[in-house]
Amino acid sequence: MTTIRVAIDQATQRLVQAKQEQHLPVENSRLDAQILLCFVLEKERSYLYMYPEQELDVAQEARWQELLTRRAQGEPVAYLTGHKEFYGLDFTVDRRVLIPRPETEILVEAALAICQQRLTNGQISLVVDIGTGSGAIPVSIAVHEPRLPYLYAIDVSPDALAVARLNCQRHHVDERVRLLQGDLLAPLPESIDLLLANLPYVGTEEQPTMLSDVLDYEPHLALFSGAEGLDLLERLLHEASQSTNLRAGAVLLLEIGYRQREPLTHLARELWPHARITCLRDLAGWDRVLQIEIDSEA
Repeated sequence: MTTIRVAIDQATQRLVQAKQEQHLPVENSRLDAQILLCFVLEKERSYLYMYPEQELDVAQEARWQELLTRRAQGEPVAYLTGHKEFYGLDFTVDRRVLIPRPETEILVEAALAICQQRLTNGQISLVVDIGTGSGAIPVSIAVHEPRLPYLYAIDVSPDALAVARLNCQRHHVDERVRLLQGDLLAPLPESIDLLLANLPYVGTEEQPTMLSDVLDYEPHLALFSGAEGLDLLERLLHEASQSTNLRAGAVLLLEIGYRQREPLTHLARELWPHARITCLRDLAGWDRVLQIEIDSEA
């Protein structure tokens, strides 16, 4: 029988070798092994350190080896466990949705800051999240700012909205996060103050350089948007500029790719000449969230 300590050591070596062969980063191999073993054992990570000599039973060993094989083939850990932490919350994920990324938390933080500032001034913001996927963005905002009566979350994919609905129910905000299916702003039934979007922004020309665990497993509908990744973001900006659903002084927060600040800023400046446009960077120093504050007189 295999002990916890031996299982983790052997799995780490196996994953390092497999990732090297697939040209994937190897630094998280041990963490991957620990997360998968915790999933099999239905325990927290601290349990692995407290009981390193505990042996896996036959059923646990079989399940462990199955998940380890799938991870060695490149399948993301979040899809194997069906869970991903985001903004301090646990979200259900599967191959119908993109796995939430830490950098998207920057968008959530910015949105919460705007909402809280306006609430301090006695104003309640109506928020919409375009391309909601797993619902990580609106659910996080709804949980962390209970003073918001409701939010809208839109996605073109009914499969993605099914996952988002599970997460709304999981975090008890299903009556406050209103899910709508449709293309960009089309399903929006009323005017809003804050527009959030984490739309696909990877260019199809980037496919040859992408990691296989992303390219082979995550939904391409949620990844790609034209050759340079700008198609949907540009279309959203055009629609927003012509829409009657943006209230005076509305703010747009868009997650963007590292090469997209300049073209999107240029387009936003053309559409809203008086807007205040800034860009927030992620922890790696890359441009990540474009913030467009539309002048109330524009």
